[in-house]
Amino acid sequence: QVQLVESGGGLVQAGGSLRLSCAASGIIFRFITMAWYRQAPGKQRELVATITSGGSPTYEESVKGRFTISRDNAKNTVYLQVNSLKPEDTAIYYCNAPTKNLWGQGTQVTVSS
Repeated sequence: QVQLVESGGGLVQAGGSLRLSCAASGIIFRFITMAWYRQAPGKQRELVATITSGGSPTYEESVKGRFTISRDNAKNTVYLQVNSLKPEDTAIYYCNAPTKNLWGQGTQVTVSS
């Protein structure tokens, strides 16, 4: 079954951290660029970070220095370490395989002030 399954979201106070995970199945994970998006209430979904098959990351400007994307090809999993969280980071975070047009179901991150 081809799918992406996110986990690791939750409710944290401002300044806190979370580690989001996305487990992939049914795709040849190690050859695929992966991405994390987020969608806040009333806003469009936005790209947060990407990581190539070779492990090169890119970040949206507002998360640089706070978020880290990584991958473990042996586990078919991509991670997003989110640190120094702010209330404006509150959103549903989605995992995406762009070249497969594949999305996960999302994991909620809520940051309280």
